[in-house]
Amino acid sequence: RPLLLDDPAAGLTDAYMADNSRCFVCHINYAQEEIAVTHAKQDIGCNHCHGESDEHIADESWASGGSGTSPDKIYTKDQVNPFCLGCHPADKLSEEPHKPVFADSNPQKHCTDCHGEHLLKERKTKWK
Repeated sequence: RPLLLDDPAAGLTDAYMADNSRCFVCHINYAQEEIAVTHAKQDIGCNHCHGESDEHIADESWASGGSGTSPDKIYTKDQVNPFCLGCHPADKLSEEPHKPVFADSNPQKHCTDCHGEHLLKERKTKWK
């Protein structure tokens, strides 16, 4: 069953839960997404990776067909692993499940291949 933010059995209601409510106004799909929930439980919110993104949050032009303002930080596939390894160093990861991430093979595996659906499948706007 999916994890819910207010599910006490999941331990998501403690005082250390990151507040992602500003993001969930538009991106409610991430309220139950694996990476977002796991990090939020450790008080690591969307802003830790994507910046405060105040202009992105305030920009509603996309709703009328305009080009929205991008978040402060957005990552290409090639930037995902180096960014994740900034907090999750390679020497702390177990050998077997993470071995493909560090292999010199193409196509390279990315952290988000196994850890959640943290990519918008359909983008309806182009950034300004």
